[in-house]
Amino acid sequence: MARTGLYKSEVKRARETLLAQSKYPSVDAVRVELGNTGSKTTIHKYLKELEEEDGGATRHKIEISEALQNLIARLSSQLQDEANVQVNEIRAESGSKDRQHAEQLLALHTEIEAMGNQVRLAESTLLQEKSAHQETKVVLQNETIIRHTLMQQVADLKERLAENETHRQSLEEKHQHARDALEHYRQSVKEQREQDQRRHELQIQQLQAELRQVQQTVIIKQDESTKLNQECTRLAVDLSHAQRGLSDELHKNQRLAQQLQANEQHSKVLEVQLVDREIMIAKQNDQLIDATNQMESLNTKVHSLQLELATANAKLEAQDSISGELRDFMSKTNLKALVEQISPHNLHDEVNSGRAVGKENI
Repeated sequence: MARTGLYKSEVKRARETLLAQSKYPSVDAVRVELGNTGSKTTIHKYLKELEEEDGGATRHKIEISEALQNLIARLSSQLQDEANVQVNEIRAESGSKDRQHAEQLLALHTEIEAMGNQVRLAESTLLQEKSAHQETKVVLQNETIIRHTLMQQVADLKERLAENETHRQSLEEKHQHARDALEHYRQSVKEQREQDQRRHELQIQQLQAELRQVQQTVIIKQDESTKLNQECTRLAVDLSHAQRGLSDELHKNQRLAQQLQANEQHSKVLEVQLVDREIMIAKQNDQLIDATNQMESLNTKVHSLQLELATANAKLEAQDSISGELRDFMSKTNLKALVEQISPHNLHDEVNSGRAVGKENI
């Protein structure tokens, strides 16, 4: 929009500043120097007046007919319109590409975020599996220690069982000796009684005299027999106790053997679970590697799209710069001098050539 109260002195000051900086004082350059204010038409009028005041080349220009001026004006307007159409098309195409690139970048960012969540989930699952694996190892070590302890207890019980068996055999031998001694004593008593009976008829008097002595001897023998019977009874009781102890030890050994077998089966199950978890951890490591490779591929795509976007932006900036230069060129070009060089017979060719030059600049 035109700024209210733009003075010729301000335009002159801006023009002199640009000339002092060795810059061409075009309409756009002066407007920028004025802070992007003021009408381009007003600035162009003041610049033309200043050039005429400076005695530039415009004083020597030859007046041309109004029809030719209209032709040149229409040519300039047509070139400007064509340039604006192409610039608008390029801008629209660039805007469409920018939107497509933005959508692709958004989709890629979403996909990257999803992959990142999957990777974090896989890492969390891997940590949990590693922890469970470590706990399983600890349990397996404890079970191994318990199994060794039970095996040692079984070995100790076997040794005690062997000692009890030896003791039992010793008691059986003592019991057999006692039975043999009792049988021998009974046989000897029987023989003695038979001898006494045979001698009874021949030595009644001797027997009567010796009867007391024999009775005493019998009493002593009976006492010994009673003692032997008591010893046998005691030995029998000891044997019974030993047999009951041996039976209890056998039952304990059977229970320990069953417990050892159950522990071995549990240890085998734990070993199978450990192998399964190691296989699962290996699979999750492979999935983690695949996810990492996919993330690297997506990063490469994002980088490629960013390069394309930067290229498109650079192209758009170059096109904007060319459009500005074209406008500056159109404002700087002295149309009157151009018309002087155009002859009536090649006017049409010059117009087509100017159009081609304008398209090349665009």
